[in-house]
Amino acid sequence: MTSKKESGPRCVALVGPYLSGKTTLLESILNMTGATTRKGEVNVGNTVGDSSAEARARGMSVETNVATTTFMGECLTFMDCPGSVEFQQDGRNAVMGVDAAVVVVDAEIQWPLTLAPILKNLEELGVPTAIFVNKLDKAQGSVGDLIDKLRLFSDRPLVMRHLPLRNGDEVTGYIDLASERAYQYKVNAPSELLDVPNDMIEREQEARYTLLETLADFDDHLMEELLEDITPPKEEVYRDLAVDFQNGEIVPVFLGSAESDNGVHRLLKALRHETPEVSVTAERLGLDADGPAIAQVLKTYHTAHGGKLSVVRVLRGTIEDGDHMSGDRVSGINSMLGADTKKMLKAVVGDTVALGRMEDAKTGDSLVPKGSAYVDLPKANIPMPIYGQAIAVANRNDEVKLTGAIGKLIDEDQSITLAMNQDTHELILWGQGEMHLHIALDRLKNRYGLEVTTQPPGVPYKEAIRKSMTQRGKFKRQSGGHGQFGDVVLDIKPLPRGTGFEFNQTIKGGSVPKQYIQSVEAGVKDYLVKGPLGFPVVDVSVTLTDGSYHSVDSSDLAFRTAGRLAMSEAMPQCKSVILEPILNVNITIPSDFTSKVNGVISSRRGQILGFNGKEGWTGWDIVQAHIPQSEVHDLIIDLRSLSHGVSSFTWEFDHLTELVGKEAEQVLAASKAANARN
Repeated sequence: MTSKKESGPRCVALVGPYLSGKTTLLESILNMTGATTRKGEVNVGNTVGDSSAEARARGMSVETNVATTTFMGECLTFMDCPGSVEFQQDGRNAVMGVDAAVVVVDAEIQWPLTLAPILKNLEELGVPTAIFVNKLDKAQGSVGDLIDKLRLFSDRPLVMRHLPLRNGDEVTGYIDLASERAYQYKVNAPSELLDVPNDMIEREQEARYTLLETLADFDDHLMEELLEDITPPKEEVYRDLAVDFQNGEIVPVFLGSAESDNGVHRLLKALRHETPEVSVTAERLGLDADGPAIAQVLKTYHTAHGGKLSVVRVLRGTIEDGDHMSGDRVSGINSMLGADTKKMLKAVVGDTVALGRMEDAKTGDSLVPKGSAYVDLPKANIPMPIYGQAIAVANRNDEVKLTGAIGKLIDEDQSITLAMNQDTHELILWGQGEMHLHIALDRLKNRYGLEVTTQPPGVPYKEAIRKSMTQRGKFKRQSGGHGQFGDVVLDIKPLPRGTGFEFNQTIKGGSVPKQYIQSVEAGVKDYLVKGPLGFPVVDVSVTLTDGSYHSVDSSDLAFRTAGRLAMSEAMPQCKSVILEPILNVNITIPSDFTSKVNGVISSRRGQILGFNGKEGWTGWDIVQAHIPQSEVHDLIIDLRSLSHGVSSFTWEFDHLTELVGKEAEQVLAASKAANARN
């Protein structure tokens, strides 16, 4: 590999599925580069990343971990992103501002399709991407077969940088196809250089020619050399590998084992040599080279002792402690090594640092100096919430504290939301899955001392009527002095489904003065909040047709009460029915599981409307269905169980439909029981 001029600080994201070994790879990198004196282990709970109580308890990453180190004199920051699909918002935010991403893949991965969403996201963003096939020392299958499967999920060509060497079923080293050198792995020690084994020379030549052919697709000169049977110099090969990687035209594939430190040094050298400068990243994000300082917030932490920390990537200029950025004064600049921070006087272009006390800054925001025009940088899309729990504090005195604490959780993870359901009067905490909300609730307890009770969210059932009715409602009260008098006649009729509520009047001769008609409507609405079956009444028309008044005793209150009385007497005779909400659901799922998803939908009283291939995604479908809202609460659990964690869905309210049979009886019984308790 040719020498290179020293580069500025760069930032690399480590992404990949759950259990692929990203955190172990980070430990290997930090130990190898001298950032740590010992290599932590996930199962022991002493890694630099995943230091929170929630991550330690489950042995998994639940948020992005940031660590800065130096390698061969150059500054590299690594952002270790969670692998579970439920926590991937952190990863989506992080990759917006990195120079490159390394997708970590378990060599024995059973379902390579779990990588499809990750590869597609990086591809759409144009982030230079490499693959590190991890745990190679334990692999039994063919690396070539694995890469062939991964090629199905990438529009960018995957380029093998290494060819594995085997001793029987054991992978003992690799051949570097760029340098044509062979290396033998040593456990937790540098690999040993050796000659390419004679029985591998032919395979090495074939694999190297395949690599050169791919590079030649982007280099006419190299194509000419291959056509003329000229062996290109290694410097040209390295240059093409670097340029094509930086341009996002190829995805190089490296091999190794983070646990044994195998292949990690070679990966680091490639990243040092080939990862683009921050100026390239800034250009990809649409930034001009010249202008005032600008940084983007890639991650937010709320720490117990240091307060709020905003992890930013400086994309242009320099930020100093005390500078005013987008309305906040920078109170401390820190480099990060997991939970440990180290003070810095300033952050230069390319640095990834944590800024203290940026109270108004949100993840994804751009930070610019005071007086500078705001620059709207691209932000990661936030997925729709798909799993919710109705929550309440065990101690009512903590209600105000609860909303503040959840506000901080949302500040850290925008894929969490909190909403009040106006129909069921429940506070709903929404997220991306069951584990996602478990972690959020653990944080409420561990960080803020809040005990929270949960239950599945209530379903906003409604009720309607089948039968029309005419009813008089009279309110008369005499208690000395002015009394109360209101008298109305109402025609009550059902409306077509989805019409809502209509109020009309056909009063003649002033039997009900105009100033009281609105009060009658208000009384009707008072009643419709809770009909005979215990639910809000919809799709009903009420017409005020007649009535009478008293010149002294009539009032707004009297006619409002009369309207409510007429409704309460008539509605129990109008043959009320329960209406349940039906959602329009679009499920994204690998085609291999589409038939199974059809069974899930049917088992939840759903109606399949059709399915189509997902545009740009080979082997993926979008299944559209109508499913009752009562059946959607834990739908994501079933979908991910049958699709190895990669399926998701979006939803929106579509219509109300009449609920009959056993389901209606169960809903009615539950409503009566709830009313009895209250």
